[in-house]
Amino acid sequence: MIEVLRNPSYAKLFSAQVIALVGTGLLTVALGLLAFDIAGGNAGVVLGTALTIKMIAYVAVSPVMSALTARLRRKPVLVSADLLRMVVALALPMVDQAWQIYVLIFILQSASATFTPAFQAVIPEVLPDERRYTRALSLSRLAYDLESLLSPVIAAALLTVMVYNNLFLGTALGFLTSTVLVLVTRFPAVPPTEPVPFLDRLTLGARIFWRTPQLRSLLAMNLVVAAASAMVIVNTVVLVQGYLQRSESDVALLLAAYGAGSMIIALVVPWLLDQVAERPVMLTGVGLLPVGLVSVAAAIALPTGPGQWAGLLLVWLALGAATSLVLTPSARLLRRASTEDNRLAVFAAQFSLSHACFLLTYPAAGALGAWMGLSVTALILAGLGLLGTVWAVVAWGPSHESAPTHPSTTTRR
Repeated sequence: MIEVLRNPSYAKLFSAQVIALVGTGLLTVALGLLAFDIAGGNAGVVLGTALTIKMIAYVAVSPVMSALTARLRRKPVLVSADLLRMVVALALPMVDQAWQIYVLIFILQSASATFTPAFQAVIPEVLPDERRYTRALSLSRLAYDLESLLSPVIAAALLTVMVYNNLFLGTALGFLTSTVLVLVTRFPAVPPTEPVPFLDRLTLGARIFWRTPQLRSLLAMNLVVAAASAMVIVNTVVLVQGYLQRSESDVALLLAAYGAGSMIIALVVPWLLDQVAERPVMLTGVGLLPVGLVSVAAAIALPTGPGQWAGLLLVWLALGAATSLVLTPSARLLRRASTEDNRLAVFAAQFSLSHACFLLTYPAAGALGAWMGLSVTALILAGLGLLGTVWAVVAWGPSHESAPTHPSTTTRR
């Protein structure tokens, strides 16, 4: 897997991704503390609104910006988005009203909705060999999982020697470093695209999704992943501290089990995809997620004690592993279904459509958990996941992909 870092361009871009992720993790911690400073006991409302704004920006802004920037060179787009994120991070410590947080978060997440699909669309051009690209996807997945585990630890360590406002400076430094690394990276030359009406560019990614069986299946998989992830992200703290009456460290431990499952599979996926095609790998993952959600409900129903806790740790580990089975190979489908001309539109469509699923499942997981209890919520989300799984299998149809390609025989389509 590490062999892909021998490519100088990819090594710089991967470093930019990791550093920006750490900066974003610091921002998450600092934003929570800022919300508490401004709103006190209503900090949860402020944060919930900010997260909703984030998802709305991801869903609405990404396809628009991909259409607007389709004919621009990728490097200036990435640099501009990073610099805008840096400016917002520097402005956040100066706010003293909740509405100011909302405005700045919308700007920052709009910049992220521009940066991320453009960044993801560059990687297949830097690594045209599918085998190396698969290993890059695994490294990217590991980076996301490690960030979720390490950023809170780094933030906690920094908060012992500085006030929380300085964490925003760390975020800004991360985005600035990312900018510099992107600037010094050599991008492959991409021929300019023919002029296309804006409305056609705006809908291009969604149209490619709809006419491509594997991408229609990926739409359904996004829904299943969102259902399982919502249960984990929204309700882990409620389950551990509210229902089980366990400590804050146990919240971190359960989330760490989820991240560990994801990382284990991310390490295995490159080897796995050398042996089999994406279809059985991804459909196995998506089929396991509803089973995992049913297992959550079963574990909650067990008598409270060490056995129940061990069961929950195993279920969270399995949910993380199943999620990674779906997400890690997904960009290979996007790469294969796109060309240099429309790749940005396809990646932007996946970014937007996948976050639209989270916009549905996050509030549903929270509201159902408070209204009907965690066991019933897990079962309802499992039902949604089962519907999505059936849709994914039917949409993809019979397996007709060729066997995994050796690096020497990989072709680009």
